[in-house]
Amino acid sequence: MPKSLLEELPKIAAEGRREAQHILERINSGTRIGLQTNELVLPSKDISGLWRGELPSYALNGQWMNRLIYGDNLLTMQALLVGDEATGLPSLRGKVDLIYIDPPFDSKADYRTKINLPGIEIEQKPTVMEQYAYGDTWSDGTVSYLRMIYPRLLLMRELLSERGSIYVHIDWHVGAYVKLMLDDIFGKESFRNEIIWYYPNSGLKARSMKFHQVTDTLYYYAKSSGMFTFHHIFKKRKDGQSKQAKRKFNPITKKADMVRDENGKIVYQITDEVLENSLWEVASLTNNPIESVGYATQKPEALLERIIKASSNEGDLVCDFFGGSGTTAAVAERLGRRWITCDIGKPASLIMRKRFIDQGTKPFLYQSIGDYQKEVFGSNKLVRRVGDLSRIVMQLYGAIPFTEEQLNDRNWGYVKASRTLVLVDSPNKLTGTATLRRAYEARQTLLGGGWSEVVVLGWNFAFDVSEAIRQYDGEVKVLVIPPDLLDKLSKKGFDKLVREGSVRFSTLQYLVCKPVKAVPASEEEDNLVVELDNYILLSPDNIPLDDRDKPKLQQVIDRDPLALIEYWSIDPDYDGITFRSRWQDYRENTANDRDPLHCVYTAVLRVPRKPGRTVCVKAVDVFGFESMVVETMK
Repeated sequence: MPKSLLEELPKIAAEGRREAQHILERINSGTRIGLQTNELVLPSKDISGLWRGELPSYALNGQWMNRLIYGDNLLTMQALLVGDEATGLPSLRGKVDLIYIDPPFDSKADYRTKINLPGIEIEQKPTVMEQYAYGDTWSDGTVSYLRMIYPRLLLMRELLSERGSIYVHIDWHVGAYVKLMLDDIFGKESFRNEIIWYYPNSGLKARSMKFHQVTDTLYYYAKSSGMFTFHHIFKKRKDGQSKQAKRKFNPITKKADMVRDENGKIVYQITDEVLENSLWEVASLTNNPIESVGYATQKPEALLERIIKASSNEGDLVCDFFGGSGTTAAVAERLGRRWITCDIGKPASLIMRKRFIDQGTKPFLYQSIGDYQKEVFGSNKLVRRVGDLSRIVMQLYGAIPFTEEQLNDRNWGYVKASRTLVLVDSPNKLTGTATLRRAYEARQTLLGGGWSEVVVLGWNFAFDVSEAIRQYDGEVKVLVIPPDLLDKLSKKGFDKLVREGSVRFSTLQYLVCKPVKAVPASEEEDNLVVELDNYILLSPDNIPLDDRDKPKLQQVIDRDPLALIEYWSIDPDYDGITFRSRWQDYRENTANDRDPLHCVYTAVLRVPRKPGRTVCVKAVDVFGFESMVVETMK
């Protein structure tokens, strides 16, 4: 008979403590997880067709930078505990003033993303990285979920300052179990409130054999039971609440004015505001579509505003490690707080970046985890799992894995007849410049060198991979592992896939720009004209789609390929290290062309005249794939 959840909890807690302790010991011993800066975003969305602005160097060191991080939050928190030397970020252990998290509630949730393209609508399945994350989270139901959340909550406690607080947003699926974990991690004496979010009028539902669910729960804990930040929140008094209180000040009021009634007696007239209690009535986005950014689990800004005002001060650092639509960071920015947010979902990261640009936030960093392959798998079980998958992929490609006697790395293999070296990257790693450099060097030296070519097979790709492909053109070949391979393996099995020969490895997508022009605008300035020319997406097989949606995508590829560009940005003075995004446009930016399904494809930037300028253009397609083009002007 399987154990009940109550019996499993002590084991889950013990495992979670060991995992967190192992992480902290690695950090203390000098093992570091780095953050890779993909983009320094200086929000300046296109609205007029002509961009004009100063081009300061905007050094990263020496000033605070808010951060949007794409990647697993467990790794993100490890990186923040270490600090980011490249951008001048010290360790944030004990430096975070407020954490709000809204983790996934239900194992049956649909993680697909709807994408509207001209004339069609398709659904994107989760990326391979997301499939691994969601699969691990729910593989054994609630037990897996609790195993996922426990070590993360422990790391959040490490990040919180002594006056810090955490709000965990949850619902009935796992709320009671998470409450026990929070008591264990933060201490029952640090528990402040169980806040009930009531979202009335959330739409008619079909009748079922239970009451309609119109509430979520937020568990509010302080890091310390004595010296935490807290400010009372006031709300407008509803009609029907008492307007007068005789003799005594009513304790639920913000203030009271002393007046005389019609008989001349002194009374206290209560103002229109009363103290907020633990029942929060805040309308959901169903009733506020203007605020919606198209993300299924987006929370209203009014909800986060209460939390941030209550438990932080201006200038404090607010973090959200399940960033989703970016509401926490957006509200923190508006209220004068610093912020860090992260998410493992590509759609979420793209939505957040556009939302912050649209809001006109202060400059922020868009980062990712620097090296998944080295750090993401801490247990032998997971190492074996990925190592076995790498060998399966290698054999489906037609390569032979090296034996352990030949090479103690399960991700390398070779094609004997053609003397081709093959590297299979991890499904939890972003294949980018560092990987291609590693492959290039291996071709020269691995097992004596002399390989005719080297092929890199990747699942997920970093922002700089397209430029790296150009850099190593003729030396390193990059191919995409089919994103639906895991599904095919589970349904058909390895042997049947080999017999069918149905697994195809495609080349990567890439962006094409027309030559950048510098048109004199004055004695000292040029108009820099940057124009997109084409976007090459060779096959819908590269994309995690259902078979029924692949012909639809092919139609767009054939007739309107640039419609696949979701977002693009320009650094007119690229230094080869940090991409400083000084101009941006994206499909929903209708202030310039009133077309929500297309970007503008030509940008004109007024810049100081400069010989030998290097211009960098980055584009992100509707599926989250990034491409980069660099041109040094004569």
